Amino acid sequence: MTDKTAPQTWTVDVQGYSLDLPIVPINPDFAISLMMVIDLGVKFGEHIGRCLAEQIAPLQPDIIVGPATLGIPVAIEVTRALGLDKYVVLQKSPKLHLSDALEYKLTSITSKGEQRLLLDQAAIPLIKGKRVVVVDDVVASGSSLKAALELVRQAGGEVVGAGVILTEAQEWRKTLGEDVNHLVSVAHIPQFAPDENGNWQPIAGT
Repeated sequence: MTDKTAPQTWTVDVQGYSLDLPIVPINPDFAISLMMVIDLGVKFGEHIGRCLAEQIAPLQPDIIVGPATLGIPVAIEVTRALGLDKYVVLQKSPKLHLSDALEYKLTSITSKGEQRLLLDQAAIPLIKGKRVVVVDDVVASGSSLKAALELVRQAGGEVVGAGVILTEAQEWRKTLGEDVNHLVSVAHIPQFAPDENGNWQPIAGT
């Protein structure tokens, strides 16, 4: 069996920036490699902001939108790299000022139970009639990103693209539908299943 004191990692090249991501079991037969972008420092943030901005710039976005929580630093760095100022955060917690917010319900592979994405009414003028790109850290099932795209559309924004640091496996392709054609990313990670010795190995096709 795998030595639990020495968890496995998966190395991914994020366009010249090497990361060793811990492999985290979701259940005994399935695991993912976990990237916590908020723990990777400002140099990594600057790097991924620049990498995504290079792909997003031709879309000529007016505003960048990122879902809480891990999409926030991505939105900040992409906005900075594009030379823009304002960005919009889609919240998940029902804060006092969000009592009348636009809402979209979703589920996520890394979070338990049903969640909500909330858009503050005060932020709608930043989105309505504008060219919008939604960014996030990772797309796996695609449900979180799809919810963000639909919430932008509810607010009257024109979705011209989406960007993530990592694509994970392939399930997101079906979830996003036609929006898959708008997605750009920096790197890809597989999902994992145990071999006969209990060691995590990439699942074929992911």
